[in-house]
Amino acid sequence: TMEQTQQKTSAVKIGTKAFMLSALIILLLMIFSGFLTKLLPSGEFQRITENGKTLVVPGTYSIIEKPPYPAWRWFTAPVEVLFAPGNLALITIIIFILSVGGSIAILEGAGVMEELIKILVRRFSRRKYLLIALLILFFMTVSSFIGVYEGLVPMIIFLVPLAISLGWDSLTGLGISLLPLAFGFASAVTNPFTIAVAQRIADLPLFSGSWLRIIFFFTVYGLVTAYVIIHAKRVEKHPELSLSFADDEKIRQHLALQKKAETETPQNVVRNEGGTLKSKALLWFSLCIALAMAIVFATARSPGLSDLAFPIMALLFLAGGIGGGKITKMKGVEIWKSFIQGAVNLVPGIILILMAYSVKHIIVNGKIMDTILNEAANLIQGSKPLTAAFLVYGTTLVMNFFIGSASAKAFLMMPLLSPLADLVGITRQTAVLAFDFGDGFSNMLFPTNALLLIALSFTVISYPKWIAWTWKLQLMILGITSVFLAIAVAIHFGPF
Repeated sequence: TMEQTQQKTSAVKIGTKAFMLSALIILLLMIFSGFLTKLLPSGEFQRITENGKTLVVPGTYSIIEKPPYPAWRWFTAPVEVLFAPGNLALITIIIFILSVGGSIAILEGAGVMEELIKILVRRFSRRKYLLIALLILFFMTVSSFIGVYEGLVPMIIFLVPLAISLGWDSLTGLGISLLPLAFGFASAVTNPFTIAVAQRIADLPLFSGSWLRIIFFFTVYGLVTAYVIIHAKRVEKHPELSLSFADDEKIRQHLALQKKAETETPQNVVRNEGGTLKSKALLWFSLCIALAMAIVFATARSPGLSDLAFPIMALLFLAGGIGGGKITKMKGVEIWKSFIQGAVNLVPGIILILMAYSVKHIIVNGKIMDTILNEAANLIQGSKPLTAAFLVYGTTLVMNFFIGSASAKAFLMMPLLSPLADLVGITRQTAVLAFDFGDGFSNMLFPTNALLLIALSFTVISYPKWIAWTWKLQLMILGITSVFLAIAVAIHFGPF
């Protein structure tokens, strides 16, 4: 029935209230960035190109004339980012989100998603907490060691309904997928996008100092796993205490309806054929996703090739979704309608991402990015070793607010931070560690991080709800990173 179809497409949909709240927060940040362009002097560092990468030259900062950048352009920035330099990555992300939303809607319409959840629930209903620990370990390991992050974000679409089917909530689903992905990236051991790039610019041996980062990785793993399991157990006992209880109600009802239909349908040939077709479609979709994952893992070590991850995944999601629909004998019109509905459901998410990207756009056009960096460098220069390490951490946190990309931040900051580290008596390795901490953990905190918004747009969780759930964990992480940073300073974490 039409009602059931609408319910089926509701699994991947952004609520109006969640969208409005998130949009308001990012709008305020855009206005704040705009005011900064008026308050701070405009300035620039000279830049050189080495091996195709643009690096900042330390000591070359100079104040320049303020560019004409009127206030009304703060509000047109979300459209301007589509035509700005480097817009290809953004356009790719948008196509990817629409492809994923549309493909999942087709699979929901064909009943393939419910088949997948049924199989997983059957497999893991007796070992639920082991499943949490293993999933968190998997996601943290691939993002920490290989640097795979963006490519695994779509897994959230499967893990949130799975968490609800196992008696938990959407937040638990995000806790076993998004949290470990981001925290693994932040607890990088051999991540090519943070550690490798930063160490190369600082002239350090590649992946040196891994021993301390491995201890840190397992410390964070223990904390995240405990946090998610405690939350899951609490939700099991008192579901109504969950922050997402009301939002999850639709998904719960939808899953209950499917279960009921399953038990009421007589075991006849038609149903068996339907079940077989769903299984075949699921196999086809699984193969497409497995191929996508294989490509993501294969290209992860090369920043150049990893740019292809999003377009390839978009294509394979499309192939999996449309192929799955065809296998279950959906009509072409039904496939098309489901796809459009699923893509439209995620349009609010795309608007939020364009707004998030425009924060950096405003700062760059107002020519104050280098000014902020120069002020931070001056602060670091005159401080004691421990204070300097924390200032590097803090500076990276500030820069991460405007620049999401880890490698882009490394090219901007490390040429300045490496010689500064020598000056103030901290090792370059410690500067890299402080940079890595500052780059990673705030990805789950700042609404200007497009990947956080993409992930949340696949669920019913709004940005304010996400912060309400994770702020305690973020505080604990801040404490742990501070301890490890102090240790690194005390032991002259090296080789140099």
